[in-house]
Amino acid sequence: MQAYWMPFTSNRHFKSAPRMLVSADGMYYRDDLDRQILDGCAGLWCVNAGHNRQPIVEAIQKQAATLDYAPPFQIGHPKAFEAAEQLAAMAPAGLSKVFFVNSGSEAADTALKMAIAYHRVRGDAARVKLVGRERGYHGVNFGGISVGGIAGNRKLFPVSLPAVDHIKSTHDLARNAFSRGEPEFGAELADELEARITTLHDPSTIAAVIVEPMAGSTGVLIPPKGYLKRLREICDKYGILLIFDEVITGFGRLGADWAANRFDVLPDIITCAKGLTNGVVPMGALLIKPEIHDAFMAAAADRAIEFPHGYTYSAHPLACAAAIATLDVYRQEGLFGRAATLAPRFEDKVHALRGERHIKDIRNLGLVAGIELESRPGAPGARGMDVFLKCWEKGVLVRFTGDIIACSPPLIISEQEIDTLFSVIGEAIHETE
Repeated sequence: MQAYWMPFTSNRHFKSAPRMLVSADGMYYRDDLDRQILDGCAGLWCVNAGHNRQPIVEAIQKQAATLDYAPPFQIGHPKAFEAAEQLAAMAPAGLSKVFFVNSGSEAADTALKMAIAYHRVRGDAARVKLVGRERGYHGVNFGGISVGGIAGNRKLFPVSLPAVDHIKSTHDLARNAFSRGEPEFGAELADELEARITTLHDPSTIAAVIVEPMAGSTGVLIPPKGYLKRLREICDKYGILLIFDEVITGFGRLGADWAANRFDVLPDIITCAKGLTNGVVPMGALLIKPEIHDAFMAAAADRAIEFPHGYTYSAHPLACAAAIATLDVYRQEGLFGRAATLAPRFEDKVHALRGERHIKDIRNLGLVAGIELESRPGAPGARGMDVFLKCWEKGVLVRFTGDIIACSPPLIISEQEIDTLFSVIGEAIHETE
């Protein structure tokens, strides 16, 4: 096991007692001891339609036997255009252009580059500054960690993009602890964008604001009522692009197709990944307002490359086949509506844990929940990891970020499996010192 340096993993601890998954089907994994493991986090927020879905598997198999790879620069293939059309048809109204990448991290960096370049091709080259949010997560490339706001992800990488600032996180335990759905308090936190950021930097120099509608990887931080609408209003006032990072919130996670539709706020760009292919083949995408695309087309000379950016595996044929099949499954099975229908039971079961020892907050929206635990003195994150390990021992996979347990199961979860998920989590928390 020594050759593989695992990502975002305590390698020494893992290799002393490995946790190995060897197969998956529906709502369950199997480990190397042939134990069934309930998937309480959709793999890594991505397997929204459940595991081993045959329409997706068969689409990839057929594509691999037909066209395994096609160069994406100056050459096209039919599946790329079909996937873009299907994704655009599912996108929030007003976002009709699609640019493919390979991950959420690449999508975030691409969106930042696109925003700066958009202002430049319009003759507004002074707009080079970017605004993120504290406790935001936008992947692990240099652009993403620069606008991101998770301290642990930045500590070893002190070199970041210049001209970046951050607004405050929406997390407010004092006023919003144990909220069901959107918290009542905190819409005014968006006003910092105008009161401090634009005043400090001059709004004519700011290219874009990027936020997760719901911050996922930092511990499920739900936006307060009216907060995202206020951000949109301020960006419109000053000509700043608004980017929604929907890598987690896209494709039904919040009980709607997109967080943009769930909160009735249309950004200028949406980044997505994860659920786009049900996690089967790496793929990401940007959904873009046509006026942004058209500005690049209008500014470039004949036969010039309008946006000099992309990747060897952009719109990879296997990824496109997986995306088309995945979007078909979502539509045919009504999985986004199913998530909305199951959300009340999911909410009731997670909030039933209130009062269990160590729990300081519970928050939820759609089919996602965060359970925040009291940290042990001098050992932040230790209790969260212990709960994660106890859940694993009991046959349930959850996600932990520090001392926050996150649940985001596949949208095919049953009511009984929701009950099992939170029953096991409750037991694990109760048994953890």
